[in-house]
Amino acid sequence: MSASMDATPKYFVENGSVSIQRIKRHGVTAMPRPHSHDAVELYYLLDGERVYFVDGKVITLRKGELIAIAGGVIHSTASSEIAEFERVLIHYEASALPGALRGQVLFEAGESCRVFALNLREREEAERLMRRMLEECALARPYFEPCCVSLLAELAILLGRAERSAAAGASRDALHAKVSEIAEYLQRHYRESLTLADTAKHFYLSSSYLSRVFHRLTGFHFREYILHLRVREAQRLLAHTRKRISDVSLDVGFEHLSHFNKAFKQACGLTPMQYRKFAKADPARQAEV
Repeated sequence: MSASMDATPKYFVENGSVSIQRIKRHGVTAMPRPHSHDAVELYYLLDGERVYFVDGKVITLRKGELIAIAGGVIHSTASSEIAEFERVLIHYEASALPGALRGQVLFEAGESCRVFALNLREREEAERLMRRMLEECALARPYFEPCCVSLLAELAILLGRAERSAAAGASRDALHAKVSEIAEYLQRHYRESLTLADTAKHFYLSSSYLSRVFHRLTGFHFREYILHLRVREAQRLLAHTRKRISDVSLDVGFEHLSHFNKAFKQACGLTPMQYRKFAKADPARQAEV
């Protein structure tokens, strides 16, 4: 089934530090591949259901729920069995918020995302604020940009005050829970010589079925996810240790240095040596894979 879309334009304000868009889609859709942003992402589901893959976990997002994703975190979305959905997507840099909110804690220590299961009152208020932001951008009247930022600040305060449910967004589907379990297994064993066949056998699945559902729910092919985990750890070691590049290669699971160099450059656009120099010179701008 092909997908169709009703959408407002994607609006940018405050020199691109804030963006917002509403989209309604009909039919099965998925991101072409997992990605990350420097900005915080707020994804509010007005209707339908979506499956998020964030930092190794499959999360089912349902109507009236909002997921906040920290900057630099790899994620992807895909359709659930409910194909049609409507959402509002906001990206913002912390510098766009008023000073008192820039240090706002949306995420607990160590968290890369947080799902807010808003109650009815909070949901109505959140939708009102997002609708006002879209209206202000569409009309573009004088002072619409600071007005949008003010509305975003109100939304940030609403989320900061909202009760946080530990169960919200959890894998409420057996298949989603299984894929989360597989992703966690790969995170623990990516340094080893993992194969699709051996992993499928470990989880009592066929190789073709594991490959198909893992890609559908995470956006990663099986080998691609292992490579992502290896390169991400290599980035950390290159930036924060003095280990030789050949040792880093072995530590993250590559048997041959030439393969590591090629894979790393394909993922990051830099050789391991160039990345190390880049990261040491400017830690705040370390490249993300």
